[in-house]
Amino acid sequence: MRLTAYTNYALRTLMFCALHPGELIRIQDVAEAHGISKAHLLKAARQLGKLGYLENVRGRTGGVRLGQPPETIIVGEVVRQTEGDMEIVECFNPCSNTCPIVGVCKLSTLFRTGLRAFLAELDKVTLADLVTNGPVLLERLERHQDMQSAAC
Repeated sequence: MRLTAYTNYALRTLMFCALHPGELIRIQDVAEAHGISKAHLLKAARQLGKLGYLENVRGRTGGVRLGQPPETIIVGEVVRQTEGDMEIVECFNPCSNTCPIVGVCKLSTLFRTGLRAFLAELDKVTLADLVTNGPVLLERLERHQDMQSAAC
């Protein structure tokens, strides 16, 4: 199973904000720290704002910050919200399914069980849990950014 880049970027944005509690963070700063597209991050930040995970402040001096305490942001919920349909095989979607053995296939049952187990594990983790090693994460991000600057 593979999550979309969109979900990855959303989680990275939340983590970056959690590493800078209370600060207003520019999306450009998140993009530079991770070496990823600002445009993709903006889209994710908008959705995270609509969902209440981020507070989005518009304008020239705007940015984002956590919209709720990191201890209340459940990783599994964020993944469900940003991934949308988690149809890991075509038979999960009754409208587009072409598999003739749907309903009696043990493989699709196995995949459903695995997906539920995967999400159950993510539901045990909060954003706060992801950043308990904050100083190490910040140091790594700074080093990555320095390496990117030196390469240009």
